[in-house]
Amino acid sequence: QVQLVESGGGTVQAGGSLRLSCTTSGRTFSVYTVAWFRQAPGQEREFVAYMTRSGGTTRYADSVKGRFTISRDNALNAAYLQMNSLKPEDTAVYYCAAAIGVIGVGRGLYPNWGQGTQVTVSS
Repeated sequence: QVQLVESGGGTVQAGGSLRLSCTTSGRTFSVYTVAWFRQAPGQEREFVAYMTRSGGTTRYADSVKGRFTISRDNALNAAYLQMNSLKPEDTAVYYCAAAIGVIGVGRGLYPNWGQGTQVTVSS
């Protein structure tokens, strides 16, 4: 199991940018597929993006495609989510998740989760 810690959330105006970070401790991060999910108040947690362990494959939710970019630095045991052109509907708690041997968008596939970081986009 790996412990994940998100950071970088905050409040930004619509059209602005934020960069979220996900750092780990313990086992080498490079063996994990890493993903970002988000959960808005009263809604289910939804998939945002994932990147496979080598960084060779990424996938994005349609709602963020072209605006968000997932990346990772295995040497630093870290992953990132660059969020540009933010919209009020991007407001949510953002979670980092990780799993070994997984490529998928279902939250049930990921056994390792961080505590989340709040992103608020004002109009």
